[in-house]
Amino acid sequence: MQTQPQDEGGQGQGQPERAEREREYRHPLLRFLAEHGRQVSPLLIMVHDFPDPDAIASGVALEYLCEKGFGIQARVVYGGMIGRAENRAMVKELDLRLYKIRSVDLKKYHNIALVDTQPSFENNSFPSRRKATIVLDQHGVLKDPWSDFFIVDPDCGASCVIVARALLEMELNIPEWLGTALVYGILTDTSNFSRAYHSELIQTYQKIIPSCDMRALSRIQNPARSKGAFTALGRGIRRAVNHRGLLVSHLGEVSHPDMVSMVADFLLTYQRAEKSFCTGRYNGRLHMSLRLSRGNTSAGAILRDIVENKKDAGGHGMIGGGSIKVSDDPSSDEWEKAEQKLSRELLKRLRLPTTKEPYYPFRRNAE
Repeated sequence: MQTQPQDEGGQGQGQPERAEREREYRHPLLRFLAEHGRQVSPLLIMVHDFPDPDAIASGVALEYLCEKGFGIQARVVYGGMIGRAENRAMVKELDLRLYKIRSVDLKKYHNIALVDTQPSFENNSFPSRRKATIVLDQHGVLKDPWSDFFIVDPDCGASCVIVARALLEMELNIPEWLGTALVYGILTDTSNFSRAYHSELIQTYQKIIPSCDMRALSRIQNPARSKGAFTALGRGIRRAVNHRGLLVSHLGEVSHPDMVSMVADFLLTYQRAEKSFCTGRYNGRLHMSLRLSRGNTSAGAILRDIVENKKDAGGHGMIGGGSIKVSDDPSSDEWEKAEQKLSRELLKRLRLPTTKEPYYPFRRNAE
């Protein structure tokens, strides 16, 4: 885990009326908020565009910690949209406060926290050439994020775990809506603990689970789905090509980028699949998702190897994603060339043959 405090010396600018100011915290986030609470309030908390459950849980948990623990006013914002059915159900079922980012927000708030993303990443609405106040993320990088304070912990399992541990140390009451959000964030980002490599993650989960509303969690995990979701899934299945255990499917136009990850997740459940890779066309960018069933190589590292700009892709463990700019108004040929190039580079990176005739396992004439 990497952490970095502000360069300024401690000025005791927390909440003087609170006993917490005098406590000796172990968690570096608590120490930072206790020392700099007044300086960072109000705080704009930004999650990545098209946020997933971990990003959503991280954002609302940090907001709760700031407001209840240190009296810091905070607001959670995101770019893009919340598209996947489970993610929309999570926000609706738990009545979470997340708002579409507005240009006025970036002018109004002098302090911005990034969670489950970083300033240099291309998957957020954070303005370039601006320094972040706080960065909390699980995605490892070669260069430290430009911020006053950061925690980058690739071993935590999910970004929301970083905030959960701070909440637990501070002994704040965790309401059901927040406990449920944290539990779902952990479950989704660890694939139900199939990627849980450290006992500390399990211990954190065990401490949070009593605060979870299990019925609400079940409704979130099994939401009603739109016709478009089934259409995308059917298209993804029909177009899937099997390359020795790697299923590749180009979905074409999608109504939102989360459909790409949804289809990639589903294809990986095929009994002969070891990896799945899907793309989708959205707003001039080709979105991609890579899923691995096993292996020592990070899915994010694989994707960064096949794109020209490494900032266009990332991930952790066996989940990777990203998007590349095709053009402002791509033609069909431009889309197809971009899809074919990604497929070729991925096969090359995985050392799989590229000359073999395509095999469509889910079409009528397939075995």
